[in-house]
Amino acid sequence: MNAAGTDFPHRERISLVIPVLNEEEGLQALIEKACPYAGEILVIDGHSADRSAAIATACGARVHYDNRKGKGDALRCAIPLITREIAVFMDADWSHDPDDIPRLVQPIIEGTADHVTGSRLLGGSSELHGGFDEFMRLMGSSFITACIGWRFKVRISDSQNGFRAVRTDVLRKLDLRENITTIEQEMIIKTLKAGYRLAEVPAHENRRKSGKSHIKIGRVWFRYGTSLIKHLFF
Repeated sequence: MNAAGTDFPHRERISLVIPVLNEEEGLQALIEKACPYAGEILVIDGHSADRSAAIATACGARVHYDNRKGKGDALRCAIPLITREIAVFMDADWSHDPDDIPRLVQPIIEGTADHVTGSRLLGGSSELHGGFDEFMRLMGSSFITACIGWRFKVRISDSQNGFRAVRTDVLRKLDLRENITTIEQEMIIKTLKAGYRLAEVPAHENRRKSGKSHIKIGRVWFRYGTSLIKHLFF
């Protein structure tokens, strides 16, 4: 057991959701490090070709399969399965550190927020710089975040990070529809549109330890734009 989490008093209030697609190399260590912070761990497998599902099961996680439509579909598949008061979403590639979970859920525990995102702009990133792909990701993310801030008169720094915590009862009221990673901006927009309280905490984004990214910005950028317009104004 990870010593940093042995005294975490809110463990049983938390369900950790990890969408997975071919992440067998680092998955066991990630689940083991996360266990002290979550009363249940749900792994939503995208029909991996490797041993991801078997490894997750052996580590004590509940494994379910998505509909092969993308990360958003995986997160939506998880929602009816969550049994705890607070849902935490984390990527499987080690870009998010389980030791940050207590800080992420703290505003919800204190009753000051309903939805908390981990901000890479506040916590730093080892991924969002260094080349043209990273530059385009950062520019697109910043533009979308600025549009959300303008529409709802709020100041936020990061609308795209997958590391976040949401009250489960609120999550189920958001009526999420996106099938790909655009679900992250949809989740924030619908939280604000419904009048729920949004907060941010610093969270550093690490470089993935293994495997490869499944996001191809050149193929999906237009979906971010159409999703943004649809959820902001309709």
